[in-house]
Amino acid sequence: MSDPGAVAAERGHIDLHAHTTASDGTATPAQFVAAAVAAKLSAVAVTDHDTVASVEEVTRLAAAEGIRVVAGVELSVHDDLDREVHLLGLHIENLALMEQTLIGLRDARRIRAVGIVEKLNTLGVPLPFDDVLAQSDGAAIGRPHVARALMQAGHVSSLQEAFDRWLGGGKPAYVEKQRLRFADGIALVHRTGGIAVYAHPGAEATRERIEPLVAIGLDGVEVRHPSHGSEAIKRIKALVAHFGLVPSGGSDWHGAAGGSRVLGCMQVNPEWLDLQLARVAAQAA
Repeated sequence: MSDPGAVAAERGHIDLHAHTTASDGTATPAQFVAAAVAAKLSAVAVTDHDTVASVEEVTRLAAAEGIRVVAGVELSVHDDLDREVHLLGLHIENLALMEQTLIGLRDARRIRAVGIVEKLNTLGVPLPFDDVLAQSDGAAIGRPHVARALMQAGHVSSLQEAFDRWLGGGKPAYVEKQRLRFADGIALVHRTGGIAVYAHPGAEATRERIEPLVAIGLDGVEVRHPSHGSEAIKRIKALVAHFGLVPSGGSDWHGAAGGSRVLGCMQVNPEWLDLQLARVAAQAA
């Protein structure tokens, strides 16, 4: 069997942003690895929302295929304008500490979901909380699980309708989500041995936006993402170079049932993985 690190050095494409059933993805760890094999990836990151529960199993299964797994997580954080943005933690070393810390966030997700269901019931939309739990199947619970339960109960005809009528921001059953501050998210990633990467910033990737984040420890920015066009990619690459950050990229894949995009579709340069590993080593020194 090939050494995963050696395989990664053979310059096959990589994908540093993807999800499993541990959060809101539809692929089990086995299906995740099968997709990575089909995409001929040399390395892939598991970046579930607010959990690292799938990382060890994916790593074990991928080792048999000679694929390197980057232990990661996608954190929901609040910026200085109190907006929700996402922060990738990549190359996490202390999975136990990360998971222990995130349990509190998942508890907050459950409390939020209970609040949403209570609002729905008050609004005359009967929905047992157990139906929502059944949709989550043990994963970190979120509004998509409530939407699926509403759809299964016949209250809406689509997931989009659930958000448009009840669950979206400002809608009757919306409940605010408890989040980490951006600085706290960066600190958590560093405390667990990883590097902190601003996920899919899009139009928010400006010098004025990135500079204060660099000051609080940001390590990198996601350059290649399905939501980034060629101009955005060019602009973000320039910012990464200007601030001495590391680039990252990935498909943000959520499984075969999650849309038309496929794992590995962003064809991320494996040299970016080398740059990230050098950053990790420098921080550990």
